[in-house]
Amino acid sequence: MIVSIAVMVVATIAIIGLLLVPKVMPHKIIYDLVPDKPCSFGYKMSWIAIKTQDVHKVLATLDLSHVVSSNWQSGIGTVYHEDLGENRIFVSPPVKGWVFVVGLALPHPLGARFVDKWTPLIEGLAAEFQEVQYYFTYPLIDFYAWARVLKGRISRAFAISDEGVIVKRGRISAGEKSLALKMFELRGVRDLEGDAGGEIVLYPTETHVMRLAGLWGLDPTQLAESGAEPGLGYIGQAPVYWRAERQQQAA
Repeated sequence: MIVSIAVMVVATIAIIGLLLVPKVMPHKIIYDLVPDKPCSFGYKMSWIAIKTQDVHKVLATLDLSHVVSSNWQSGIGTVYHEDLGENRIFVSPPVKGWVFVVGLALPHPLGARFVDKWTPLIEGLAAEFQEVQYYFTYPLIDFYAWARVLKGRISRAFAISDEGVIVKRGRISAGEKSLALKMFELRGVRDLEGDAGGEIVLYPTETHVMRLAGLWGLDPTQLAESGAEPGLGYIGQAPVYWRAERQQQAA
């Protein structure tokens, strides 16, 4: 049953990507410029939610290149596209006071073996906006992450992959507790030895991530029902320095 559901989800994402993808002509990509209402997204995706109405300030802070206008359908279709989404980011028009920055090309917390590209991005946005949230969910590699920045300070950040916990900063939020996301420690056994010792790692699910986003702000899978007015966002290419880079080992 679980396998069947997973296949259906992946198939749905693939279909959405094909339906929403912009026209790709030789040496040119044509994005739809007809304002439309928000498209839902979230599964197998990363995004940043910024509490602001100022899309142009978001663009200036992100340092994207080759920025052009795009509606929701072309924007979301692009970041989900296997080839186009590799280095492109969609910046949405405001929805209920939030601007979404969407794309797998965003930096992610990858652990000590990689140069940290994620923290500088989040701290840069935090210096400009009162609230910034980050999310990433990619079940194929058991990668789930979320972070919340309030008034310039990371109040909570958590990331886990198939290699275990990567980031754990700040206290567990009320939203995480309400979803039974108690950060995978089996209380009372950490200091014991033998089979009863250690911590139990219980991975979150994509549903957990979406519900947490809804508790902190807006669930992106529900944007199509948000009632927001039609609008245009922007598509841009991610900076080269965002790309993952392994730490150089000392000789």
